Amino acid sequence: MPNIIFIMCDSMDGRVMGCMGHPAMSHSTPNLDRLADKGNLFINAYTNSPLCVPARASLWSGRYVHHCEAWNNFKGLEIDMPTFETYLKKAGYILKIFGKTDYLSGFHTHRARVSAWTRMPNRILMRPTHAISPPKVLSGRIERVHERDWLNVDACIKWLNNEASSIEKPFMLYLGISAPHPPFLTSEKYLDAIDDEGVEIPPIDRTSHPYVTYLRKVLIQHYDLSEKTVKLVRKVYFAMIAEVDRMVGMILNCLEDLGLEESTYVIFTSDHGEHALEHQLVFKQSFYEPVVRVPLIIMGPEIRRGAVIEKLVSLVDLYPTLMDMAGISHPPGLDGYSLMPLLKDGRDKNRPDWVFSEYHGEASATSCFMIRKGEWKYIAYAGFPPQLFNLEEDPWEIDNLADNCKSKAEEMDDLLRSIIDYDEVNMRVEDYNKAAFREWRREHMRSGDYYELMARIFSGWDVSEDEISRWTERDEKVIKEWLGEK
Repeated sequence: MPNIIFIMCDSMDGRVMGCMGHPAMSHSTPNLDRLADKGNLFINAYTNSPLCVPARASLWSGRYVHHCEAWNNFKGLEIDMPTFETYLKKAGYILKIFGKTDYLSGFHTHRARVSAWTRMPNRILMRPTHAISPPKVLSGRIERVHERDWLNVDACIKWLNNEASSIEKPFMLYLGISAPHPPFLTSEKYLDAIDDEGVEIPPIDRTSHPYVTYLRKVLIQHYDLSEKTVKLVRKVYFAMIAEVDRMVGMILNCLEDLGLEESTYVIFTSDHGEHALEHQLVFKQSFYEPVVRVPLIIMGPEIRRGAVIEKLVSLVDLYPTLMDMAGISHPPGLDGYSLMPLLKDGRDKNRPDWVFSEYHGEASATSCFMIRKGEWKYIAYAGFPPQLFNLEEDPWEIDNLADNCKSKAEEMDDLLRSIIDYDEVNMRVEDYNKAAFREWRREHMRSGDYYELMARIFSGWDVSEDEISRWTERDEKVIKEWLGEK
């Protein structure tokens, strides 16, 4: 059985690589470009949810978010739920995991869970929940800017050198890299690798959708939106991707030095992307291309070299792909389709011609659902009007065609409803939100820190004690009305 190395970073826009033809990255991602030359580059790969835990829970379980009920960054998979790790271990694989996995329930902050649970009352309150620091560039040729990630890279290389060559069983090595997740931080070494002329200033949306307006209000930003600032943020973000590329290169070099390249599959991807001030937004939590398009490159035994795959695929497809790589039968209930047919000859007659994603977590005004088919992307929002984009004619997604192309919008909505009853799922999420918040509220009312926690949760990030606006009687009145209390 072959070995598998799975590298997953966090918040990487799948379009921002030299092998994707990005104008700023022609010399900035040589190692990812090398991986693409030796394997298959998927140019239309999507996350199944634009948030860390739901995206990763979907990948680890092989099921869409509404099936595994990983609703937000607090509610992921339960500890006893089978994952691809379960079946790889049963098949005799040695599993070694370094770095970020982030797919289980019960972690993350009070803010991450409460801001997701209280999305309905916060549509009235409009309290801020997030903020982000201005971009920062460290002077000098500093290579290890994101030191924690580099320590995990070091641990992977040490394990490969000391263990991988001597064990008799096949191994799966997983490396979770936290970069290029904000805050936006890099050094002159990586910033100088970015082609300044290729750092484009995104155009402004022609219309303002209420979901996006809400998102902008709760994602507080500590800097202006001048062209100078936008360009710096984007260039620093691209430089962070260049650092990720350097980390990947260290793993690839080690694999070659050990003579394991021919017997090992290598998968590189990300959980979701990052706005980096496209649509005047930071973080994720939308279905715009910088957020839902993810990198996906795979090389390994019996895989074509230098192939570019245009088919629509998503992260949920990686679970059955791992099963095929290991020669394991697929467990029942998987939502994805193995990528192996595409990797071997570029054809798969059983694969649907659409991809699906959904979001229910923090900073959202409601549950929302995306379907892409061909050049068309349709986004349905429970309780809000839809969006429709033609990605070939409008790659920046600034022109919502839902009103002007009603027949196409209806066609896409019918397709989406054939996959999911999104009104029912939205109601299920709201029932969960209320029940979870009630329990949390009772607990912290008893402990006496409820009002302090609520003030901190709805204040943005990184504020001093005297800047925290207190949780008022009006705020609590809205919460009580939402909960049906007098």
